[in-house]
Amino acid sequence: MSVLRYLARRIVNYAILLFIAVSLAYLVASAALDPRNAFDRQNPNLNWAAVNASLTAYNINPETSIWTRYVRWLNMVFVHWNWGQTPRGEVINSLIATRIGVSVRLVTIGTILSLVLGVALGAWSAVRQYHWSDRVVSLICMLLISTPTMVLAVVMQLAAIRFNQATGTQFFQFIGETGTHGSYFGAAFISRLQHLLLPTISLTALSMATYSRYQRNLMLDTLGADYVRTARAKGLRKSYAIRHHALRNAIIPMATYFAFGVATVFVGATVTEQVFGWNGMGLYSVPSIQNQDINGTVAVVAFSGVCVLAGALLSDILIAAIDPRVRAR
Repeated sequence: MSVLRYLARRIVNYAILLFIAVSLAYLVASAALDPRNAFDRQNPNLNWAAVNASLTAYNINPETSIWTRYVRWLNMVFVHWNWGQTPRGEVINSLIATRIGVSVRLVTIGTILSLVLGVALGAWSAVRQYHWSDRVVSLICMLLISTPTMVLAVVMQLAAIRFNQATGTQFFQFIGETGTHGSYFGAAFISRLQHLLLPTISLTALSMATYSRYQRNLMLDTLGADYVRTARAKGLRKSYAIRHHALRNAIIPMATYFAFGVATVFVGATVTEQVFGWNGMGLYSVPSIQNQDINGTVAVVAFSGVCVLAGALLSDILIAAIDPRVRAR
């Protein structure tokens, strides 16, 4: 029950933080963006009276007080779950409904894989410190960390094209979330997996390299700790001492760092979606600002905030599972 109380407190804290962050995003967007700029101001035939009337109806007219619009927006979101409309009258709920699903599928798989592989690779590399395998892994990770997401994604596409040409197949398909497929059982699912493969590798590789470097340093600190040497002196096997003493304690700060790494994955997903043609929230974020879309911009911030706080909650669960001091609270 102590763990449940701990997680309940954390969820309440995160909900308050998310509310504050999204509210600030709305106030900043309302002050900085002017939905009237989404229309052609040079058009003499444009009926500005009608435009202002529609913006007022959508609760995004700059001529209305920001605080008045904010109160109305709170009522729309929390009472009716209505995230508003764009300057052109498009419904935000409909625009982002499918995009959120696309981003969640892409970001979730990449996040989990990068964490698991990064921790495993960092711990493995630390145990083999200064060995040739450690140096090779370190070099590859530093190259990945230094490579922009755009460059890595394009290089992977070129390599995939060469592979398809060399094998005479269409094994790698990477434009869009799905494409043409056969009529056999499971063809649609396999097509989605094929289109998901390269974007997931792109996202996973960059985050995994960062996590592995961080985990390696943490693991090196615990390998030299007194309690690990004492465990070895008492006759414990090296592998057991590493897994149950060194790695267990090294993962605790890693779980905390993971919460902030989710934000990096989301930012990387924006570029990845652009290169691979996935219509997710990342691809929607930049046009929403360019089109002076206040409500759309706030919806993107809310989604990214949920992703970060979901990562933070997951890290809390990991810490509670690993650290007995948390369970004793």
